[in-house]
Amino acid sequence: MPTYEEIRVDERLRELAGQLHGPARLKADLLTEARHALEDAVEAYREGGLPVAEAERRAVAEFGTPAQLAPGYQAELAAGALRGLALRALAVAVVLMAGGDLTWRGSSWSDGPRPPEGYLLLSTSLHGIWGLVAGLALAGLLLGGLAARHGSPRLGRLARAVGFGLTGGLALGALAGSALFGWSVQLWDAALTWPPMIIGAVLVGAGWFALARAARCWLRTNLGPRVAG
Repeated sequence: MPTYEEIRVDERLRELAGQLHGPARLKADLLTEARHALEDAVEAYREGGLPVAEAERRAVAEFGTPAQLAPGYQAELAAGALRGLALRALAVAVVLMAGGDLTWRGSSWSDGPRPPEGYLLLSTSLHGIWGLVAGLALAGLLLGGLAARHGSPRLGRLARAVGFGLTGGLALGALAGSALFGWSVQLWDAALTWPPMIIGAVLVGAGWFALARAARCWLRTNLGPRVAG
């Protein structure tokens, strides 16, 4: 049977956990730190001669209410979610910008008729989109780290704006990339059997799966139920 102390500590941590939204691992780490802080405070009071119940009551009271604590913890979770999204977005953007053209080199249609102007414009635009994504990802990594370290509301707002911009850029890149792939297949039937194209499609699919999970986590962190002040 859990002791009174354990029940109260667990109850306070459950209340806090219920108000937090963000990366599961980081959230678990933050709650573990909170538990250790509570347990250390209880132990200190007990060593000072207080009964278990009174020591536990004072420790929980000093710890603060979930409404008081959640905004700070949530800011850390938001910064962590942005760093995770930005890191994945940067990796995918760099790979696509560096290796996108390699999927076509040596193909049987590379020396054929010039593609339509609209196709070339879309291809060029896609490179620009991924360049923008890479830039936003770098900004997200920087702001995510600074926001978590300094806890500045202004940095938090900037990080949030960059996160929304990055998410929008990724959505635009996904639409443009899908359109370019479909147009390529329409222009060249052999594209579906070209090995570099197949390998590239598999790698891009895996990258988009990781990006979709990270973007979903970031959106849930920033658009979940707001913490009461």
